[in-house]
Amino acid sequence: MTPLSTSSFSTTVQSFIDFVLHIQPRVAAFDCDGTLWSGDAGENFFDWEIKKGVVTPETAAAMRARYAEYKAGRVSEEDMCGEMVTMHKGLREAEVMQAATEFMNSNFPGHVFPEMAELVRLLHESGCEIWAVSSSNEWVIRAGVKQFGIEVDRILAAKVAVEDGTVTDRLVRIPSGPGKPQALRDVVNKEIDAAFGNSRWDIEMLAMAKHGFAVNPNPDLEAIAVPRGWTVYYPTGTARR
Repeated sequence: MTPLSTSSFSTTVQSFIDFVLHIQPRVAAFDCDGTLWSGDAGENFFDWEIKKGVVTPETAAAMRARYAEYKAGRVSEEDMCGEMVTMHKGLREAEVMQAATEFMNSNFPGHVFPEMAELVRLLHESGCEIWAVSSSNEWVIRAGVKQFGIEVDRILAAKVAVEDGTVTDRLVRIPSGPGKPQALRDVVNKEIDAAFGNSRWDIEMLAMAKHGFAVNPNPDLEAIAVPRGWTVYYPTGTARR
């Protein structure tokens, strides 16, 4: 990723970046969808891969029905996130990864928040240990955060076990809501100095950090962030909803 000149940012943007750098985080955790970039890559990939025939017609039909149940409130967020990964059972992981990369390359250019990319770059330079934590499937997140310089072993996303290159339906983790700090405790096992998120599913992760940042927050997160004293920041091109 080509570094951006800090002079290209507005005073508000620069103040946000400067504040994060001022607290000198040694370990930082970032949600991805809606925080590092606009939109929900996980849900959009789900729709895209069904249309592209990545999964069988039978799996596609069953998952469409399941998703409708989720939207109607009859399937939990955690269950839906898990099933969006386990639906790939029997596929070669390399094929799913290739599909996720194609999707991100063709559908998400221009979605990245420039100041978040610059912040991550500067944190890398400072020696900060950066983790991407997301309830979207790991393949999409791997493809998305590659441009942020976040390594595969620093990604905590919805994940299943893979055997001999083939995807299974055995869930390893679903980092959503309480599952985000749990994943950080299980894998990172260090104090989180700064955490960044945009929705109510990030509340527990922001609460565990020394400094919480509600970035591009949904109204439900902002309503909690303000009384808790978390920094609320709207990236360029976004506005309070």
